[in-house]
Amino acid sequence: MTKLAKQKNYVIITGASGGIGRAMVKIFHENGYGIIATDINPPQGELLCDYFVIADLQKTVEDEQYADEIFTQIREYLNDSALVALINNAAVQILAKTDDLTRDDWQKTLNVNLLAPFLWIQAFLPELESAKGSVVNISSIHAKLTKKNFVAYATSKAALSGMTKAMAVDLGGRVRVNAIEPAAIETDMLKAGFEGKLELYQQLETCHPIGRIGRVDEVAQLTVAMINESMQFMNGACVALDGGVRSRLYDLG
Repeated sequence: MTKLAKQKNYVIITGASGGIGRAMVKIFHENGYGIIATDINPPQGELLCDYFVIADLQKTVEDEQYADEIFTQIREYLNDSALVALINNAAVQILAKTDDLTRDDWQKTLNVNLLAPFLWIQAFLPELESAKGSVVNISSIHAKLTKKNFVAYATSKAALSGMTKAMAVDLGGRVRVNAIEPAAIETDMLKAGFEGKLELYQQLETCHPIGRIGRVDEVAQLTVAMINESMQFMNGACVALDGGVRSRLYDLG
C-alpha cells in the first residue's frame, strides 16, 4: 500500500520578485513550504515557488472586482491546503520633500504599504484562522526613526506597525499578527541607489554598530522563525532587525 503524500502548508508572499521577496521564497522552499508568490512584475530568472500570481496591490485596493479575481485565483491554487502564513512584503518607497509630495504620491504609498496589507489579511482571514496561521508584515526602521525626504514612506510604515499591534489585539489570538522592522538591507535597489557613491555606502555600513548592513536572507530567516507554530506566544510584536543602529547615539557636538 502506498502512503498518501503529505499535503503542503502554504504561504503567500507579496513582492516576491524583489530582493527580500526572492530570499523569502528560497528559504521557505528550503523549509518545505508550498509558496504562492505575487508581484506586479514577473520574476527575472528562476523563482522556487509553486505558483506565481501577477498582482497590482494598488489595484486590489482601488478595484474590488479585480481584488476578488486575484483572491479567487490564489484560493484555487491553495485547493483547500492549509494557509499557514501571509507575508506582506511588497512596498513602494516614494521619496520627496514635504513641499513636493503630491496627492498621488500619498495615495499610492498608503494603498500599497498600508491598505493592501489590511485587505489581504481580511480576505484570507478564514484560511489563516482555520490553519492557526499568522501574518508577518514587513515594516521598516522608518516606523520609529527616519530622515529627510521619507515623510510618506515613514508614515506608511509607522501606520503598518501600529496596525500590526491593533490587529493582534482585535483578532484575539485567532490569527497571530507580527511585523519586522529592518534597517538598511542589501538589496539590488539599495545598491543601485549608491552606485558610484562608495564612500557614502561605506558610511551607511559603519553607522550600524555591527559594521555592515543587513542581508536579505536574514530577513527571510527571521520571517520563517516567526511563523513557526512553536512561536505561538509571539503576537503583536514589531521586531527590530537593525544591526544595533537604533541603540546608537550620534553626538553632533
